[in-house]
Amino acid sequence: MDLFEDPTPPGNAPEFTVSELSGAVKRVIEGEFGLVRVRGEIGRVSRPASGHLYFDLKDDRAVLAAICWKGQAGRLSVKPEEGLEVVATGRLTTFPGQSKYQMIVEDMAPAGAGALMAMLEKRRQALAAEGLFDEARKKPIPYLPGVIGVITSPSGAVIRDILHRLRDRFPRDVLIWPVAVQGQACAPEVAAAIRGFNAITPGGAIPRPDLLIVARGGGSLEDLWGFNEEIVVRAAAESRIPLISAVGHETDTTLIDFAADRRAPTPTAAAEMAVPVRLDLLAAVDGQGARLSRAVAQGLALRGQRLRDLARALPRLDALTAGPVQRLDLWSGRLGGALGLMVAGKRAGFERKAAHLRPEILRRLAVDRRRDLSETARRMDVALDRRIDRKRAPFEALAGRLAPALRSTLAQAEARVADRQRALEALTRRLEAAPDQRLRALSDRLEALDRMRATLGYRETLARGFAIVRGDGQLVTTRAAAEKAQALEIEFRDGRLALEARPPKRPGGKAPPGQGSLF
Repeated sequence: MDLFEDPTPPGNAPEFTVSELSGAVKRVIEGEFGLVRVRGEIGRVSRPASGHLYFDLKDDRAVLAAICWKGQAGRLSVKPEEGLEVVATGRLTTFPGQSKYQMIVEDMAPAGAGALMAMLEKRRQALAAEGLFDEARKKPIPYLPGVIGVITSPSGAVIRDILHRLRDRFPRDVLIWPVAVQGQACAPEVAAAIRGFNAITPGGAIPRPDLLIVARGGGSLEDLWGFNEEIVVRAAAESRIPLISAVGHETDTTLIDFAADRRAPTPTAAAEMAVPVRLDLLAAVDGQGARLSRAVAQGLALRGQRLRDLARALPRLDALTAGPVQRLDLWSGRLGGALGLMVAGKRAGFERKAAHLRPEILRRLAVDRRRDLSETARRMDVALDRRIDRKRAPFEALAGRLAPALRSTLAQAEARVADRQRALEALTRRLEAAPDQRLRALSDRLEALDRMRATLGYRETLARGFAIVRGDGQLVTTRAAAEKAQALEIEFRDGRLALEARPPKRPGGKAPPGQGSLF
């Protein structure tokens, strides 16, 4: 007996490869669980750089691996967070590489209001810890804004209520940014609207709002969920324009209410917060004007009385001017004599100076000045000649070097021109020969492809002695398929040969007596 021979005789159970068994299990699971809804708590959550989501769904006794592909993850109404109880919709499949089954999630929803409130409270605490809800960062609402930006649905009753209330109280210019106020598009559109209003340049073609109102009517917690998303809360907190949150009714609370600068219980109340009552302002202005008129009249009366009281305490005018007038008369009488004495003194001084100015002195002074001027001119001529001599030597040296340098430059330029001319001629020859070379290369390639096509065609294979077998009009590649066929056809290099159909086998599996077998 061969030592390596298996002593156990083969049984009737079929043999499977690992891949065949894994594929069979995959087909069974995907066929039985094509669409399932699973309720459980989210465990581990992984977000790799690919954008896919990997997480666990678990209860107190089992754990189910779940995957949400990148394209579907962006459309989920609820983002997976650890500890959140959800109802996931998708299909079951297997991953043969790790011998495990898993769920491909296509949609996800919270498992009741309790789960939503728990997730909402967790998110509120996380954002509050970052300081997004601090009172210190909230901005005051302008008393009378010039332009008001409203972020809401353009087709709902909310915008009509706001416009009607503004028109009754104090008409202002309103810019409406239409957004979806519920559903998956709500959060990104509201955040984009807040950032879009803040991005408007002051003084541009479109006026920049002085105040923003984010408004929506009442609804369930799920309907208002878009205003609890982190992207909306961060956009509201980052807004440089003061923002009023008017989402839902008075009992409804969303996270944007904490991040906004003011919260209004209703959209109508937001319009009342935004502007004062125009008639009240007019009445207040009229009252202030009347008070101002009374205050001015009373002030004038008090100051007039005070002036009259001070006037009675002042001395008489003639008593104040009597002394100065007398002094003026005294000095006026002395002025004539003083002027005569001053003129006589000045004339005597001029005569003393004129006695020293004789013609001989003037002539000597002119000769001295002329001699000094001539000496200065002579020294200047000598200095100028020496300076010209010093400057002439460098110029002559440069002039001597200029001619050889110019000849060298001209020679180099002629050499470069000759090199460029030779290069141009070589490129011209290459350009003229390029089309023929390209055409020959393409022709050779076409011929090679044609030879390859002929070599790889099945008719060339038939010419080498092979044949094609077809059973019942279909290509036959195995003996089992040939045994099941009712009629066979064999194609050779020079034609096809059809074989007669065989009668069906008997129940015992043996051919009838006298009937041959093709195999």
